[in-house]
Amino acid sequence: MKRRTWAVGLVAAGLLAGAHFAGGGAAPDHAAAPDRIAPEHAAVPAAAAGSDGGRVHTWTAMPQLTEPANMPPAPFTQDGRVLADSTLRQTVHVSVGGPRIRLRMSNAFGGAPLPVTSVSVALPSGGRAGVAAIRPGSAHPVTFRGRAAVTVPTGADMVSDPLDFTVRPGTNLTVTVYLAEGQASNDITSHPGSRTTSYMLAGDHTDDTDLPGAATADHWYFLSGVEVLSRTATGAAVVLGDSLSDGRGSTTNANDRWPDQLLARLQAHRPTTGTAVLNEAAGGNQVLAAGLGPTALSRFDRDVLAQSGVTSLIVFEGVNDIGTAPATAEAQHTVAQDLITAYDQMILRAHAHGIHVYGATLTPFGGNTMYDDPDGLREAGRQEVNRWIRTSGRFDAVIDLDRAARDPERPRALDPAYDVGDHLHLNPAGYGALAKAFPLGLFH
Repeated sequence: MKRRTWAVGLVAAGLLAGAHFAGGGAAPDHAAAPDRIAPEHAAVPAAAAGSDGGRVHTWTAMPQLTEPANMPPAPFTQDGRVLADSTLRQTVHVSVGGPRIRLRMSNAFGGAPLPVTSVSVALPSGGRAGVAAIRPGSAHPVTFRGRAAVTVPTGADMVSDPLDFTVRPGTNLTVTVYLAEGQASNDITSHPGSRTTSYMLAGDHTDDTDLPGAATADHWYFLSGVEVLSRTATGAAVVLGDSLSDGRGSTTNANDRWPDQLLARLQAHRPTTGTAVLNEAAGGNQVLAAGLGPTALSRFDRDVLAQSGVTSLIVFEGVNDIGTAPATAEAQHTVAQDLITAYDQMILRAHAHGIHVYGATLTPFGGNTMYDDPDGLREAGRQEVNRWIRTSGRFDAVIDLDRAARDPERPRALDPAYDVGDHLHLNPAGYGALAKAFPLGLFH
């Protein structure tokens, strides 16, 4: 497959040939029209999903060290021990379906081994996300080398045995975990930005149809992936990003982040129904330097290359690096060039594994009190990065999310209809605009 670069117009107008970018210049010819193909920089042919018996990840979450404010509520967090004699029930939104699944439990950031007593999967009541109840009779035990219990070593993951359990595309799955001993540390692994409610109750309620009186937290704990084994899955697209992909501003328990809305588009388009979307984004994450969670470069092997069935990668990250760098011309030029080098490294490493890489331009933050500066120096850094993304020819395709999200009258700012209110993050309509900016032909 040869490299394609797409110019994405305003959502209402669809794809535009000869589109104009911020600054008033015309799009480069190779970025102007969706049917235009540039022969240079051809990507390595994508590895076929299913090379390992049809195995592909259908859901993932980036593991992180849990901050104190995101720990399970009392009494499930005690001094030096978490979730002792406790049931944890959480739901996840799968992308592609299949008749067999397996789970990945993560202790990547745990301060002690994680002794899991038992795990079950079930269908949530009404098929809804973020509910405590499950459909009666749908619970099935999960095993690890034939045993119900498993201890996940410090810093490690454990993958379950395959389980005959059918999940349908674009639906929700309930995973319930019981920890008799709990984890003997206050350093635990989670994904705080779940935007999905989880439930905790004392005692073993692994197979209970409901958890009345359970405590809640809008975070995922210990669970980092679900795989399906299916003949119909064609591959997975990984989203590498920050809070704009993790869904800050989206609706809790509604799964309306832009990767979720992109998945819905793929599911409605017959040639792409077998494509999974794996959201490996986290709020506050950075590409280069210390933010929340490991940097995008340092987690690249774990969160992209180690996922099953990956055929494409969407890189949409860098605004936190620009926004936290000093508002000086020198600092912004330096961070822009360092981001460009990082993107180039991602492309090299992904292509070596047969993965196509799609670059997304960084969206505006004009008016944000933390990131915007009066002299527009950080805006200049953003423009420098976006100019390279659009014109370098290094990505296999370019998705102009900046153009999809910005105010046509004030291109340094988000469209007011999409702004959640902080002039950086988007509301569900804005995330829908980002999802609509992706030509589905990229995922055929």
